[in-house]
Amino acid sequence: MMILESYMGVLIITFLAMFFMLGELMVKLKGLGMILGIGFITFYFLGQSPTYNVWLMGFVFIIGISLIVVDGKWIGDGTLGVIGLVLVLLSVAFAASTWIHALYSVAGVLLGSFSSLFLMKAFPRRDMWTKVALLDQLSSEAGYNSLNETYQDLLNQTGETITVLRPSGTIRVNGEEYSAISKSKWVEKGKKVKVVVVDGTKIEVEEVE
Repeated sequence: MMILESYMGVLIITFLAMFFMLGELMVKLKGLGMILGIGFITFYFLGQSPTYNVWLMGFVFIIGISLIVVDGKWIGDGTLGVIGLVLVLLSVAFAASTWIHALYSVAGVLLGSFSSLFLMKAFPRRDMWTKVALLDQLSSEAGYNSLNETYQDLLNQTGETITVLRPSGTIRVNGEEYSAISKSKWVEKGKKVKVVVVDGTKIEVEEVE
């Protein structure tokens, strides 16, 4: 396909694919964003030479997007999301016909991914991204100060890890769950920890021997 033979064509197609696809995952576009995103990325992969490698990279792309969704909906610490984005980048790069096309396709994915964040300013956000998105309503008017005071009360209290801290994860203190970061090392699930630092809503803990 002629548009995919040009470097800018590759950049535009991958940009639009990720812009609409990730945009649909972040905000409520009533399915239109996902339809457009899938259409553009399908056009990209089908426009390459029909080889085993292209089909394999298409499968890798699907895995990458799936990891991003799983992270946003259930995990929330960004680890799987980063892995998913890396897989997406590798898939479009290795499916490209030349290494220059690969560079432009990677650039398109990155630009499209970051640009999709601006959709959160114009459309209703999905609840699944509230854990990893910096929500601007987390201000004084929305109760940020009272939340901060609640977190300050956690200082020097002990709790238990309910997920592995590597270094971030989830702990339970006084029956409530909080996101926390291990101060020095990974902490396994079910370990006793102590809150040693509270900075705003950032909680740092260390394992209690």
